[in-house]
Amino acid sequence: MKQFLNDDFLLQTDTARRLYHDYAKDMPIIDYHNHLPPQEIAEDRQFENITQVWLNGDHYKWRAMRTNGVPERYCTGVASDAEKFGKWAATVPYTLRNPLYHWTHLELQRYFNIYDILNEKIADSIYQQCNELLQTPDFSVRNLLRKMNVQTLCTTDDPVDDLAFHRQMQNDGFEINVLPAFRPDKAMAVDNALIFNAYLQKLEAAANVSITNFDDYLAALRQRHDYFAQMGCRLSDHGLDYIHFQDCTTSEAAAIFAKVQRGVSLERIEIEQFKSYMLLEFAEWDCEKGWTQQFHLGALRNANSRMRQTLGPDTGWDSIGDWPQATALAKFLDRLDSKDKLAKTILYNLNPADNEIIATMTGNFNDGSVAGKIQFGSAWWFLDQKDGMERQLNALSNMGLLSRFVGMLTDSRSFLSYPRHEYFRRILCNLFGNDVENGELPNDIEWIGQVIQNICYYNAASYFQFKTTETLSAI
Repeated sequence: MKQFLNDDFLLQTDTARRLYHDYAKDMPIIDYHNHLPPQEIAEDRQFENITQVWLNGDHYKWRAMRTNGVPERYCTGVASDAEKFGKWAATVPYTLRNPLYHWTHLELQRYFNIYDILNEKIADSIYQQCNELLQTPDFSVRNLLRKMNVQTLCTTDDPVDDLAFHRQMQNDGFEINVLPAFRPDKAMAVDNALIFNAYLQKLEAAANVSITNFDDYLAALRQRHDYFAQMGCRLSDHGLDYIHFQDCTTSEAAAIFAKVQRGVSLERIEIEQFKSYMLLEFAEWDCEKGWTQQFHLGALRNANSRMRQTLGPDTGWDSIGDWPQATALAKFLDRLDSKDKLAKTILYNLNPADNEIIATMTGNFNDGSVAGKIQFGSAWWFLDQKDGMERQLNALSNMGLLSRFVGMLTDSRSFLSYPRHEYFRRILCNLFGNDVENGELPNDIEWIGQVIQNICYYNAASYFQFKTTETLSAI
């Protein structure tokens, strides 16, 4: 019987173990999509306790706790940090076979050197051990990133963000490359005129312009897009149910915008037209600057309206959606490609039934200009676990080139989430190792090891044109 979470965790063969320990383990991390708060990195925050860094904002854990019968006051409510940690510790034994069980213990091991199995009986002891370490300089936010060998990370930022904390990090010479990513979801959310017009006021302030018509609106957003580029931005991101694709002329978009400005509620077709127009506009701007555009597709957000009204968004009331994805996505990419305006693109799906759809869609628009120009993104959100990762890797292998994959990201709000890269690397090495030992791949460890390193690091460094501390491998 193997020890739980030992050095060879998830590595089932000698070849897998060699690939991980000799090639993957020590590669730097490029985390090109996450939701980490730039302010906490800029100010090098020192967390008071483990609850603040581990539980606050973590809707994965909140969902598990609620399912385990834990009242909301211990998740997002008024209970003390110690009480919240105690309820999480009491929940952990019931997360067997959920990825939270692996992540929890990987994080305790990698950051705090704690190898105990977390449960209610030892919660107080673990809480105290972690809190004592968090008070030391080695556990400031920046040192947590250094501990995980993070080289570059991209936060997720609204066009109205002033990026002051990114500028602060650039000015103070922080060696980890922290870059913004442009996420304009709110800038095209015309579903609610009141909310959209409030957002326009923020956009006016950020761009220092008056927005009286559609042309002003586009100019203000373009100014912000240019500003993000000046601040080192290389990626945009969109979180969508599905790609919006309805024909919409500039005059039609302007008329729709004017209606929203007057506070008039739009018809569904008008909302689709406006969002379609703006998606194409943003995509062309991205292409002009050589950015990579990311599309996160298929999340059914805020399904529980009562809790959405009580707690707000991003508090754990979302699930997998089942919208058709293929037709509109193909038309969207084709429209851009036909104008030679298709940027490098990463497509993420949340519905596993769409794996093969996305994997084959990428091949329709890879034009030889860039290796892996259109990417099938890593397993996302509910799929960010062993089975989900294996299914994404296998679909990509079967229908594309896994060797050109840009690899893993955290998509997390927690500074303790970086062992997810280790989790991914172990799963990746195990797949290759099993194939070698089954005779399905040649026993060319040097070449396969290079492919592993490319997926873990070099592909992303080249694809996004990030600065590195070493010369890029020939990939």
